[in-house]
Amino acid sequence: MDLTNATWRKSSRSTSQANCVEIAHVANRIAVRDSKNPDGPVLLFGKVDWSVFSR
Repeated sequence: MDLTNATWRKSSRSTSQANCVEIAHVANRIAVRDSKNPDGPVLLFGKVDWSVFSR
């Protein structure tokens, strides 16, 4: 999946912290990456799986 134009965001609670998880909504999925390594691996979750995971 091409994530070149994904809009990544992190929790508002992580303000200036560098050790964060970022998410992006892409093609009916949620992409998750490590903010310290934006070119590293990305996990993709379906919306139902993300809902269960993020409770």
